Amino acid sequence: MVMPQLNNKSQPDFEKRNWLRPILIVLMWLLIFNLFFTKSSEKSLVSYSEFIKQVESGEVAQVEIGTEAIEYTLKAKPEESISSTKTFVTIPVAQDTELPKRLQEHHVEFSARPANHSGWIGTVLSWVIPPLIFILLWIGLLSASQSAQSGVLTVGKSQARIYSQGDTGVTFKDVAGVDEAKEELEEIVDFLEKPEKYISLGAKIPKGVLLVGPPGTGKTLLAKAIAGEARVPFFSISGSEFIELFVGIGASRVRDLFQQAKMQAPCIVFIDELDALGKHRSNMGAMISGNDEREQTLNQLLSEMDGFDPNTGVILLAATNRPDVLDPALLRPGRFDRQVVVDRPDKSGRLAILQVHSKTVKLGSDVDLETLAARTPGFAGADLANLINEAALLAARKNRQGVMMADLNEASERIVTGLEKKSRVLNELEKQTVAYHEVGHALIAALMPGSGKVEKISIVPRGIGALGYTLQLPTEDRFLMLESEIRGRIATLLGGRAAESVLLGRISTGASDDLQQATDLAERFVTLYGMSKKLGPVAFEKGQPKFLEGYANPRRAISPKIAEVIDSEVKEIMDVSYEVAQLTLAQNRDLLQEMAEKLLENEVLEGDVLKAFLEKVVKPEFLEQWEETGLLSTNNLLDSANKVKQIGEKKIISLT
Repeated sequence: MVMPQLNNKSQPDFEKRNWLRPILIVLMWLLIFNLFFTKSSEKSLVSYSEFIKQVESGEVAQVEIGTEAIEYTLKAKPEESISSTKTFVTIPVAQDTELPKRLQEHHVEFSARPANHSGWIGTVLSWVIPPLIFILLWIGLLSASQSAQSGVLTVGKSQARIYSQGDTGVTFKDVAGVDEAKEELEEIVDFLEKPEKYISLGAKIPKGVLLVGPPGTGKTLLAKAIAGEARVPFFSISGSEFIELFVGIGASRVRDLFQQAKMQAPCIVFIDELDALGKHRSNMGAMISGNDEREQTLNQLLSEMDGFDPNTGVILLAATNRPDVLDPALLRPGRFDRQVVVDRPDKSGRLAILQVHSKTVKLGSDVDLETLAARTPGFAGADLANLINEAALLAARKNRQGVMMADLNEASERIVTGLEKKSRVLNELEKQTVAYHEVGHALIAALMPGSGKVEKISIVPRGIGALGYTLQLPTEDRFLMLESEIRGRIATLLGGRAAESVLLGRISTGASDDLQQATDLAERFVTLYGMSKKLGPVAFEKGQPKFLEGYANPRRAISPKIAEVIDSEVKEIMDVSYEVAQLTLAQNRDLLQEMAEKLLENEVLEGDVLKAFLEKVVKPEFLEQWEETGLLSTNNLLDSANKVKQIGEKKIISLT
């Protein structure tokens, strides 16, 4: 599911504006030339009485009489050059009719200056420069508005990228692992190609199709594939591009988008991340008001979807991974009539996706894509594309002629557990602690119900803070977890801490992440899944977003008494699971020690060596009872405590 590179046809074309440069250069030289000439003839303002004194004293050489001012020059002194002659300006208080007579008496040359005496350069510049500057500024604004998406004159225009005739570079052949979604969307392609078949029967094609699913599953890719198959114009825009600071801009962009779409019908309009635009209006909180920009934009979108006929040929596609926050008005029939779930692929879907992405990669003879598909449960299409690319990079780094299975396995581990931290050197005490910790996880996982197959144990630091890891892979795709499997998962998470306690007689901070995951799972066991014996089938937490992981579940309003019972139940689940892990490891103490020593020697346990070790694990008799009831009888608890105590009295392995 390769995401094609967008052919953004709205990038600025600077070559179209190259002709402006010569004009600006000429204009600059004209300004410099004008400044040069004005500087060469400096003028000083003097009083009229001073001018008369200079005339009577015989200092004035030449006079130009104008309608509003008089310009004159003085006779050059012997020590001054002619080039330093300076021009003086005076303004008469009233019209002096005797001035020409005085000038004649003192033998001063004078003449009448025309009303406009700025020279041809000044005249040209005064008439040309102002309109030229205005024209250049206007052309610059027009050019910027046409080339930049955020131009001044296009602030209310649609920001959608347009692909003419479905030139997206993607068809249904490029999409794999979502066969059910493709079947649903093929009907839209058929309508765009043969609309008369549906119209003749009175059928109405859905106005809007909403693609929902986790991130990276190919929702955007499917939308492009529809346009590529139907060969119709494709408008692509993100929901966040409608939202601006100023009220009304988003609504204007919605109107412009649908106006363009109607002009190019039949076509497809695709809005990615619809939740940025179409959130439930009751969730806007204090921001909701009559002038709220997002609400105005959403209202305009609702109005536009009601404003065109379903058979006009405009199909609206949208994608989101948060359908639970969308406004109900968007999801009603007549707007988004159909929802298509694009979920994570199963094993066969992952195999098909891997085959699509590996077409352009040189694979080695030992590569088994079916095995790789089985090893990657929960991977979305984007994850698998990244897996193939990472493996190709690793192979190139090792100067190989093709991508080997070892490269694919290493790439899978890098995605799941992170990069190796070879610079993070552990001392002997830390290495031994990590080795026993990881082997404890592996032994408990080998016995617990619902646990995946232990594929690898490593004490090579990876990722952020991970000093070692135990890699488990499920044997099949699972969609439900049984009560016993949840308890087994909690016990497996606590296996590392239990191994430190049983075999070393001390505990470390290495189990902090395990404790966090185990506590969260135990709390969901009680508050979300309703599996507590005391509280019964009651959900005290609201469900988290279906397609987004990591969101904290909001707790319902509960009484302090119920909160106390919840804490007590979670504590009991954790205590019993930890007790089970301790007792199980106590009965497999010799095997635990042997595996840890082997792990310290090789740093990694996998393949047949690991399989031979795990086949020796002894399953305690009490595990069957615990799997069925979730409890250990008092006698079993006492026996467990006594056995752990006896083991503790034995010689503890010295790490000092």
